[in-house]
Amino acid sequence: MKYVIMIHSNPQPWGHPTSDYLPDYQDLPEEQRARMNAEFETMLGELQRNGELLGGEALGAPESSRLYRWSDGKPLVTDGPYAEAKEHLAGFFLIDVDSQERAEEIAERFSGPGETVELRPAMWPGGSDQ
Repeated sequence: MKYVIMIHSNPQPWGHPTSDYLPDYQDLPEEQRARMNAEFETMLGELQRNGELLGGEALGAPESSRLYRWSDGKPLVTDGPYAEAKEHLAGFFLIDVDSQERAEEIAERFSGPGETVELRPAMWPGGSDQ
């Protein structure tokens, strides 16, 4: 079963890893931040070795995005992001696991101070509709 883990964040200024730019993360003691970073890198390595991590990417600053909407029978292109959004998609990871429970276990390990992690099943191929 394939799932996408989406990292939503609101760092000021925008940068990666986004956690480095979030007050909730910056307020942690340096040794705790170092431990969390090392644990995250170890987890990514484990997921790659066992074939569960298919890929992932950090995304550019929200203001570099372009939005495409349909208006008056044709595409309307505007600069992003949505003005009302406080959190933006910072990056994503694609995983392939044996169960929803395993996907939830992994997504929980992606969460960190000041960020929101969204787990969503892929539709196809290998998604929840298969």
